[in-house]
Amino acid sequence: MSRIGRRPIPIPTGVEVKIDGPLVSVKGPKGLLEQSLHPAMKISISEGTVVVERPSEEREHRALHGLTRSLVANMVEGVTNGYVKTLEIQGVGYRAALKGSNIELAVGYSHPVVVEPPKGITFEVPQPTRIIVSGADKQAVGQVAANIRAVRKPDAYKGKGIRYQGEYVRKKAGKAGKA
Repeated sequence: MSRIGRRPIPIPTGVEVKIDGPLVSVKGPKGLLEQSLHPAMKISISEGTVVVERPSEEREHRALHGLTRSLVANMVEGVTNGYVKTLEIQGVGYRAALKGSNIELAVGYSHPVVVEPPKGITFEVPQPTRIIVSGADKQAVGQVAANIRAVRKPDAYKGKGIRYQGEYVRKKAGKAGKA
C-alpha cells in the first residue's frame, strides 16, 4: 500500500473541504482552490480528516493513490499557509522593480521585461535583486517562478541571471589564455 496515499490529511480550523464526485474544492483564509481528480479514487471526509482510498491494487491505481493524496494535501496547505518561491538576481545592473502589481525586469536586454501575475499570485520586491512570488496554488507559484527565471537563466560562465534562492550554479572554466 502507498505510504503517502494512506496517510490521512488533517483539516485545520477555518478550512472547508467539499467533495462533489471527482471535483474537490478547498476554501480557507488564503482563498479557494478547486481540482478535478481522477474519478476512480475514492475521497472521503471523516473525523476532521480527508482520506483517499484506491479501488484496487492495479498499477495505475497505486500510482494515482499517492498523487491524489498529495494534490489534496497541497490544496489544504495552500489555503492555510500559502506557498512562496524566492528568486535572486545576480549581475551588474540587473534589477527588478514593482510597477503596480507587475514586475519590471532589467536583465541585460535592450528593453525592460514586464511580467504580469496571473490570478491568485502576488509579487514582492524587498530589494532590487530579490523577487518573492507567493500564492495559494503550489503549481501556479512554481510555474510563475520558473517563467521569471526563464527570462534570463543563470549563465554557466559568469553566473549572471535569475536563480532560485539557494540554487547553486556550477560555473564552466571558459577559454584558457595564451601562455
